Amino acid sequence: MRAWNLIKIYTVLVYIFMFAPVAVVLLLAFNSSRFGGFPIEGFSLRWFAKLFENEAIMRAFETSLILGVLTAFFATTLGILASLALVRFKVPGKEWITTLLISPVLVPETVLAVGLLIFLRWLSMPRSFAVLLLGHTMIALPFVVLVVQARLVGIRKEYEEAARSLGANPVQTFFQVTLPLLMPAVFAGALFAFTISFDNITATIFWRPAGSETVPTQIFGMLRNSVSPEINALGFVMIVITVGVPLMAGGLARYFSRKR
Repeated sequence: MRAWNLIKIYTVLVYIFMFAPVAVVLLLAFNSSRFGGFPIEGFSLRWFAKLFENEAIMRAFETSLILGVLTAFFATTLGILASLALVRFKVPGKEWITTLLISPVLVPETVLAVGLLIFLRWLSMPRSFAVLLLGHTMIALPFVVLVVQARLVGIRKEYEEAARSLGANPVQTFFQVTLPLLMPAVFAGALFAFTISFDNITATIFWRPAGSETVPTQIFGMLRNSVSPEINALGFVMIVITVGVPLMAGGLARYFSRKR
C-alpha cells in the first residue's frame, strides 16, 4: 500500500514538473510588468495588443496559418487515399508500404530534417516554402493515416457494396457513403495535422527559406535577446491553439460518431 502511495505521489510530481512551465507562461502573459517575469505587478492585456501590432510576429503567424492549413489539406487527402488503398484493396507489399508511411514517426525529427535537406541539396533544390510544405506534410501524414485507417477498418464493406449494387459508381460510392462515415476521422486527422505543422520548430529550422519565419521560429529568434512580455503573450496564444485544436478534434469526432 505504501509503495502504491509513493507511485501516486511520484506521478503527481512528474505532472507538476511537466505543466508548471506552461502555467507560468499563461500567468505571466497577463502581467503588467515590462520585464516579463515575477513578481506580478498587476493584470493587463497590453502585451496582447503590442503582440498584434508587431509586424514580424503577424507575418510569422500568417505564414504558420497558411502552412498549417495547406499541410492539413495535403496530408488529409493523401492519408485518405492511402488508407483506402491499404484497407479496401489487395496491394502487393501492403505491410512494407504501411511501415514506410509510418516511418516519419519512428525516425527522430532532426535526423529526418537533415536527411531531407541533404537530399534536396543533392538535387540542387534551394530551400523554399514548397520544400517546407513538403516536409510538414511528410511529418503529419502518418498521424492522418493511422486515424483514418482505424476508422475505415470499423466501416463494414457491405455498405459500399450495397451502393454499388444500386447503380452507384465508385466515385459516387466514396463521396456519398464512405466519406460521410469517415468524417470523424477526417476532421480529427486534419486538425491533428494542422497542430503538428503549426507547432513544429525542429524541422522547420532546417527547411524554411531565408527571411521566412513561422511562429515557433519567431519565438526562438526573440528568445536569443531576452524574455519579453510579448513572448509570454505569444506563448499563451500558441498554447491555446496547440491545446485547443486537438481538443476540438476529439470533440468533433465524438459528435460526428454520435450523429452517425
